[in-house]
Amino acid sequence: MTTIVKCPTCNKDVEWTKQQKWRPFCSDRCRLIDLGEWANESHRIAGSETIPEELLDTEQYKDT
Repeated sequence: MTTIVKCPTCNKDVEWTKQQKWRPFCSDRCRLIDLGEWANESHRIAGSETIPEELLDTEQYKDT
């Protein structure tokens, strides 16, 4: 039984097999569109902001 997933870019059905070169994407075009969105920071992974190294000397930011 072959698993079918949706392309994250265009929602087209994609077979999850070793032969599918761009999985989970349906094509190289959709893969590159997604990569461009990450590069433009349209997609981000949520997390806390980092503290600049210059501020790490101050007592306020010790042990964070």
